[in-house]
Formats: sequence, structure tokens, C-alpha cells
Amino acid sequence: MSVPFPACWVAAALLWSETAASIPDYRGPNGIWTLLQKGRSIRAPDLSEAEPTLTHMSIACLHKHNLVSYDMVHYGHSNQLRQARAMGDYLIVGVHTDEEIAKHKGPPVFTQEERYKMVQAIKWVDEIAPGAPYVTTLETLDKYNCDFCVHGDDITLTVDGKDTYEEVKTAGRYRECKRTQGVSTTDLVGRMLLMTKAHHSNIDEDLDYRKHTDNFGKGPKGHSPWTGVSQFLQTSQKIIQFASGKEPQPGDTIIYVAGAFDLFHIGHVDFLEKVHQLAEKPYIIAGLHFDQEVNRYKGKNYPIMNIHERTLSVLACRYVSEVVIGAPYAVTADLLDHFRVTLVCHGMTEVVPDKDGSDPYERVLPRQLLGRLEFEARNQKKEAKELAVLEAMKRLEEEKH
Repeated sequence: MSVPFPACWVAAALLWSETAASIPDYRGPNGIWTLLQKGRSIRAPDLSEAEPTLTHMSIACLHKHNLVSYDMVHYGHSNQLRQARAMGDYLIVGVHTDEEIAKHKGPPVFTQEERYKMVQAIKWVDEIAPGAPYVTTLETLDKYNCDFCVHGDDITLTVDGKDTYEEVKTAGRYRECKRTQGVSTTDLVGRMLLMTKAHHSNIDEDLDYRKHTDNFGKGPKGHSPWTGVSQFLQTSQKIIQFASGKEPQPGDTIIYVAGAFDLFHIGHVDFLEKVHQLAEKPYIIAGLHFDQEVNRYKGKNYPIMNIHERTLSVLACRYVSEVVIGAPYAVTADLLDHFRVTLVCHGMTEVVPDKDGSDPYERVLPRQLLGRLEFEARNQKKEAKELAVLEAMKRLEEEKH
């Protein structure tokens, strides 16, 4: 393959800074591994004052029994790919095999085929390179005609402690993008393990937040945004960066879907891909329920990601054109009219009744049945016209002979 313009490659997956738990940072720009690689002289790490949090201890326990890995895809990864895409004209993402991940990090949660599909569904990705080596080499960049590779501003090491980007850094074909503040897989795993609701955007009192902040790895004294974790703060600029900014065009089929879309995963991708295939020119609007609503019908400490985090995850999907932040649980006539919705789609999962026991889609059925009939009628007319053109072309061809 030859790419006729600058292309970039991304592979997935002082004193040093430390977290509020007094655990040294190893991966960040001022982390131990980074400073050692630069030949800096540092004092030996002192763990005597370290106070592991509940999250640290829970994850360590799972690691001991080989029950946890970290290959979930979140909006931090999507933001890295967005930044990488902005550095060039064509973005190729190398995705490692199950074998490579197991060797260097531990057994993956998702299969390599699932990860290929999940990465390809991120709208800033032009192409994926299946089976990419864990160590990025000049040979790999040249194979895909990439001018440079991009990685976050933290260090990635092989199983034997070597920088996976050393070769391309030395050759001057390495660039860095900023790591997304306020999100880490460790934090997400901690939320699942500790069963707290401190991450929900609808917490009226901050007592629960103060009580559990340190359990997420970073408190008010934390200095490392890499090993530590800060709470995500949504901004209008971040939404603008992720949003497509495209309005529905004449001839578009406006399709509405709704749900939690929590911890955006391969099931969501499969569903949205199938919805996207329902029309020639689909414009998919995803309605995201508020955290309170999701917790009502899912229970426990769901959603794991709050409404702001889930918004970015869904906006990063190439099949989604628009997101309704805090959509009503019941799909109302006003909502359908406001967005000029043609079709409403739902997966095969159970539809939980609304607070009053009613079906949240009951108002949709009569008008959507009519809309579906009109949609099919338009397609039939279009198909008839196309067949007529083909028939005319066939007759002209026969007359020539």
C-alpha cells in the first residue's frame, strides 16, 4: 500500500512525580522509567510511606489470580487518535495480537478481532494494521509508508524493560500527544470493584466524592496524571473537538437510538453498524440517558462512566452523527418531531418499563409504522426507477447489435 501524503502511525495499547498514595510514578514524562531512559540520576524509590488505596489492593488481588487486563477502549484512547490524526493526513493504527498482549501485558479481555473492529469504528482512524508488533520499528513505519508514529506522553515498556519506541525516537520519527486528563483504565476498573457512585454526575452532595476520591488513586495532593487519576471535567471545547458538526441533509434517513452506552464496547459497535446499514444515507442520533435514569433501570453502581464521559465515547464512533445529552427515557412525539426522526431502533435487549410502568416506546409504534411504510414506499419507487433505467440501457445495447 502507498499513501501519497504524510501519514502517521499509532500503536495501541528531576525527582519523579508521585500520587496521593505516595506511590512513585513510573510511566509519565517525569516518571522513573522515563528519567532513567534519559540517563538522569535519580534517588532510589522509597515505598515505606506508600499507602495503597482500595483500588490498588483490589486490582493487585485480581492480578495475582490472572483475572484482569486493560484492553478496554475509552474516550482517552479516542482523544489520542484524534490528536494523532490532526498531526498528519492519514492515520494508520497498529493493533496488537492476543499473543503479543499476553506476552507483554497479560491476557486481553477482548479478542484481537473484536479490537480490530472497535478501533476501526473510531472516526479518526483511516486504516488499521492487524497484528502490529508490540515494539514499533522503522521497518514497520516503512512497510505502511508512514512518516512518523505517535504515542501519548507516557512511556511504554516491553516485558524486559525496554522502551517500545526507542528505535523510532532515535531516528526522529516519533511524536507525542497529550494524555487525556481525568480518565484511566485503572480508575474505571476501580469504579467497578468498589461499587461506588462517586463518579455519577448527579451526586447532589459531595460527601461520597470526598470519601472515595483517594480510592481512585489521586487526591488533592496527587501530582501524577499518569499513575494517579483525576476526576474528568467536561468542557464545551472537548465536545466540539469530538462532534462531527454536520447537520442532516436532504435525503438523509434520520435514525434515533437511545440507551446508556456505558463502557462503550464491541456490542455497541455491532448494533450501531447494523443501524447504519438500514439506510443509504443514515444520520444516526444517539440519545444518552442521565446517570440517575441509568441507575434506575440498571441498579448497583451503574453507569460506570458518567453522562459526560459516555457522551465523548459515543461521539467518537464513526456511525453516530449526533448525541442527545440527557435524553428522556420515553421516546416522545416532541422528540421525534424536533429531530424529524424517520426510524427508531432498539437492540434485542429487554426494554425496562418507565417509572410509571409504561412502555417507553409505545408512542413510537403507530407513527413509526407509518414512517416505515413511507420509507419502504420511497425505496420501492427509487428501485423501480433504477430498474427502468437499467432496462432502457439494456434495450439500447441490444439495438446497437
